[in-house]
Amino acid sequence: MSVPSATRTPAGTAAPAVTPRTAAARRTRRRALGTLALLVLVLAACAASIAIGTRPLAPGTVWEVLTDRSLRTEEAVIVWDLRVPRTALGLMVGASLGVAGALMQGHTRNPLGDPGLLGVTAGASFAVVLAIALLGVATPAGYVWFAFAGALAGTVAVYLLGAAGRGGATPVTLALAGSTLSALLYALVRAILVSDSNSLDAFRFWVVGALAGRGADIAWQVLPFIVAGLVLALVNAPALDLLGMGEDVARGLGQRVWLARAVGLVAITLLAGAATAACGPIAFVGLVVPHAVRSFTGPAHRWLVPCAAMAGALLLLTADVVGRVIARPGEVQVGIVLALLGGPFFIALVRRKRSATL
Repeated sequence: MSVPSATRTPAGTAAPAVTPRTAAARRTRRRALGTLALLVLVLAACAASIAIGTRPLAPGTVWEVLTDRSLRTEEAVIVWDLRVPRTALGLMVGASLGVAGALMQGHTRNPLGDPGLLGVTAGASFAVVLAIALLGVATPAGYVWFAFAGALAGTVAVYLLGAAGRGGATPVTLALAGSTLSALLYALVRAILVSDSNSLDAFRFWVVGALAGRGADIAWQVLPFIVAGLVLALVNAPALDLLGMGEDVARGLGQRVWLARAVGLVAITLLAGAATAACGPIAFVGLVVPHAVRSFTGPAHRWLVPCAAMAGALLLLTADVVGRVIARPGEVQVGIVLALLGGPFFIALVRRKRSATL
């Protein structure tokens, strides 16, 4: 005879059934353990990013330099002037792209969504090409503000195009508008590059996506925008959980859908725009990270958003360290390493018969 409220063990004794409270406790424990593991891995990635480079440094030397700021050795210059700013920028950019991807997939309900769907990357690329071709800008520090302005302009243009239809700015119309505008802007970029070889040489360095050659000045320039974007993302997380149940249900629960969409759009623009402006277009972080994190957070965005920030930073820093190791004494840019890692993931995701629940 079966026991309705219990399950039987192999020995035949009845075991208590899993209650909703027990299931919730297990989910919380799994999320907490996953978050703690991510934090430990991020700290390890930071240590590796500071200790490993094209020039080998002994761990003892690195520790001595970090604990004694009075040192003026060549090793101190390498650590404090090159590796620490690069690591900090990697943390910021990786976190920004991971969170932007989580928000993008949540708002569009598209498992293949990433910030590029809103025209952020295309707008930034077009602005950088114009700055190079027309104004002669030739340094990463000079690209930052043009790229950020282009990212903002691209997102605003996508929103206006998506909102022009009868149904307003829905996830579908925004995705279509973003794809259309991106195709147009990339065509203009190619037209400028074909006619100006000098612009091609300068743009080629920016568009590959890299942490190398970016100093602390660039990190300080984009930091306020990244902080503002992360705060807005955390504010937007509860609304995304409601929107996941459907817009009608969210409205019935008192959620102002238009406000939630607007806050999410601004957060994505700030995060992806600042990251792209600082390091160039870096693909796959916004696509891969949310799917990886959902394996233990589930669809709850109050957990997904902070974990996506840590996982994005971990992925970017790890790829950057790998790029320094595999091509010594040179290095492979982080955008290329991520393309090699993210390409197979993207193919596998497209081939899956059933996408992960958002």
